[in-house]
Amino acid sequence: MIDRNDIGHRVEDAYGRIGILRDIDPTWEDPSHPPYDRPRHPIAFISPEHSGREWHADPTTVTRA
Repeated sequence: MIDRNDIGHRVEDAYGRIGILRDIDPTWEDPSHPPYDRPRHPIAFISPEHSGREWHADPTTVTRA
């Protein structure tokens, strides 16, 4: 599992994708849920090493690469 100390380092998610940890939000709300029903949960924001689209993952399933 990763934490805020790993920001800026290479990480690997549960699907084997490797990227750079950009941030961890401990109380993230999914904007695709209606405003009255947005559960809060931690989320890790990861970007590809060289270029591409950022993705997010459950921080408990992400490890340092």
